Amino acid sequence: MPNSNTKSHRGHQGGQEAGRRELVSRSLQSAQHCLEDQDFGTAYAHYLLVLNLAPELKNDVRETFRFTLFKWAEELASLARIQDLFNCYEQALELFPNDEIICNSMGEHLFRMGFRDEAAGYFHKALKLNPDFVDAKENFYRVANWLVERWHFIMLNDTNRNLIYQKAIEKVVRSGCRTVLDIGAGTGILSMFAKKAGAPCVYACELSKTMYELACDVVAANNMEGEIKLLPIKSLDIEIPKHIPERVSLVVTETVDAGLFGEGIVESLIHAWEHLLLQPKPKNQDTGTEDYGQVIPAGAIVFGMAVECKEIRRHHRVGIKEVACVRLAETVEFCSPTRASVSSEETIEPYTTEKLSRVPGGYMPLTEPFQAMTVDFNNLEELKSLATRKPCKISIPVTQGGVLDAIVVWFVLQLDDEHSLSTSPSEETCWEQAVYPVQGLPDYSVKPGDAVMMEVCCQDCYLRIQKISVLTSEYGMDIERENTLASGNEAELCSALASLQTTSTPDGIGQECMLESTEIALLNNVPYHECFSAAIGKVLSSLIPTRESLSMDVDGHDREMNFEKSQNKNSSYTTHDPLYVLDVSEGFSILPIIAGKLGPVKAYSSVEKEQHQIALNIISEANHFPKETLEFWLSHLEDESVMLRRPKSDKLWNIIILDVIETSGLIQQEVMEKAAISRCLLHSGGKIFPQYVVMYGMLVESQSLVLESAVQGTEPTLGFNIAPFINQFKVPVRVFLDLATLLCVPLSKPTELLRLDLMNPYLNSSSREVKVQVSKSGHVTAIPFWYHIHLDEDIYLDTSSDSSHWKQAAVVLDKPIQVQLGDELVLNIQHYKSNVSITVKQ
Repeated sequence: MPNSNTKSHRGHQGGQEAGRRELVSRSLQSAQHCLEDQDFGTAYAHYLLVLNLAPELKNDVRETFRFTLFKWAEELASLARIQDLFNCYEQALELFPNDEIICNSMGEHLFRMGFRDEAAGYFHKALKLNPDFVDAKENFYRVANWLVERWHFIMLNDTNRNLIYQKAIEKVVRSGCRTVLDIGAGTGILSMFAKKAGAPCVYACELSKTMYELACDVVAANNMEGEIKLLPIKSLDIEIPKHIPERVSLVVTETVDAGLFGEGIVESLIHAWEHLLLQPKPKNQDTGTEDYGQVIPAGAIVFGMAVECKEIRRHHRVGIKEVACVRLAETVEFCSPTRASVSSEETIEPYTTEKLSRVPGGYMPLTEPFQAMTVDFNNLEELKSLATRKPCKISIPVTQGGVLDAIVVWFVLQLDDEHSLSTSPSEETCWEQAVYPVQGLPDYSVKPGDAVMMEVCCQDCYLRIQKISVLTSEYGMDIERENTLASGNEAELCSALASLQTTSTPDGIGQECMLESTEIALLNNVPYHECFSAAIGKVLSSLIPTRESLSMDVDGHDREMNFEKSQNKNSSYTTHDPLYVLDVSEGFSILPIIAGKLGPVKAYSSVEKEQHQIALNIISEANHFPKETLEFWLSHLEDESVMLRRPKSDKLWNIIILDVIETSGLIQQEVMEKAAISRCLLHSGGKIFPQYVVMYGMLVESQSLVLESAVQGTEPTLGFNIAPFINQFKVPVRVFLDLATLLCVPLSKPTELLRLDLMNPYLNSSSREVKVQVSKSGHVTAIPFWYHIHLDEDIYLDTSSDSSHWKQAAVVLDKPIQVQLGDELVLNIQHYKSNVSITVKQ
């Protein structure tokens, strides 16, 4: 009998195994059929069943399973079934916990949905699993810039800033202050200063999940884990005794930006004084500090200065009336976001920032520095009144004639009565300055004897310099040239007196069109538009060789006149057989209108914003375009994500204009994929612009790039071990550089690094080695790079030129390489998708 039972049991097991195999086989077949029918959801369910029943098949079906998962995830995302999407990825990662491709894909979905901290974790895990995984590497670099802003590295490397903060904190702690709260702790360095100085109780709050976790690691590494209590919340949410047991005697913070108030220091300190700090020490009282509250920094003095600066001007004012034979309509008034912030219902930052000492072309002071505002952070009533007090009117005499381009602002941060930090452009500091571009004046010229008028206030937690105008003496009278956004009796008086000025005021503001500063710089980039005009004209000439209208006169005037004549001669051709031009470059672009001036085209613009479309229509009308010449491509698309397709079912494009280089100095994402699609959509003889791009680079020694890219050991952080933790978030490429003012020593001549051909992809190479001759001895720390964007063989744009709206970028090496004159360095250039990596071959 026992033998009989054993056989029966074995038979039952054998039957189960056969059933399992049969079910697995049927499920695999069903999954394949579903994939063929593009039923990805059902296919995914079948693969889950297969992998749970037969884990031994993981390696066999891994790639197909990934494909199915990614396709099903795309569908779920398009249907906004977010929880189902994440559930699928969690199931997939249970089956394949060490699959770097699935980890990276999960991170991409999280990043797109705004979960940057969580995305970083998956990208980081993918990189740990495969350090050479290019997609994960690029994704991690991108998210690292969001999570740990680059100024953290610059500030931590500023030894002077760290030392002054440390001395101020030591002074107050050693005078009796016992409890400390660090608001906006970042890496926790100020908290550690307080602990090292002897404060018994130190608390710190940091809202960013990434920075909070980084601070926890830093505090632990410096043996203060049990002595500093870190809170992953913002200070406005701290409650007593829920988060901290009692009110503190000292708040330390550096939640200030270039405009002083932009990171919310006023709001956070009002809350701190009302809910978290002990009462302030009465004035003129010499008692100890332990029973009273105080803030470091104690206060600030804000300074300003009017300047002339061509670089600021070309990014915030359109300085041309005509470009490449296209007249810009006077009824369109272009402005940058800083001016729009005055009238916008949204809270827009009213200033931009620049490191004035590094602005290309420099700047010229037009006035002496003036004191714009003071603030006492230890005075609750003063902090409360900041947002409600009336704007302060200031009049500053002009000391140097020139063009009024901006009011530049900096401050002196008074940590206490002994220690202070200045963000002045004349100081060697990690800080940038706040820049308030001047816009909307009828005349920007000033001379000694004039006065620059403005109002200063703190509104919406921002320092605002507004209603900037010029008071000038003409014909023995004081006349005010005022910003056209100003209102009230003063504006009416200015209008009434305008007839006495040599420069007349426009009758009124037409269509206001807000452009980003890079878009204004592009519009001001005359060589860019003239090169495109010449290249487009050559293509149109080749497609319509019999037309005399497209003769390439240098000045362009005959070209336009002949085109108008030939339109009359060949009106039937123009009406029935237009040439199709598509501009899918990002942002505001007048290239479709330029194309329309050069031949019988149907030009399509891909601009999205309604006010941009209105502005382009007004410019078209001002240039006497027929309405059908310019159309907006997005209005023809059912799916805006599929930007590249035929103009009509039976037509192809004659010219497609792509955005190849970002203004940051990097190659645009997916540009080669877009070029591949574009080639399939071109008519015979049609062209993609640009046709190819050449990347150039050179070897340099630059200590500033090193300091801006990673924390350099423990010396700048005064012995605290911070570098290994924050440097996890360093990225090898620095963007938005101005090569003309970069503090560096060139160690080689410019060298061609890479060529990307959009028309002939077979000429491209994914990997190449480049030998660079060293022209000067030194230490190579970085490789700045830029591009020549070739519209054809003869016409190209240089992204490093003075008129360029593009910035440059640089690869920063992990370790300097010592070189001697005459040495040869071999660079390994890798091109994958739209990402380029540059490494030095040792």
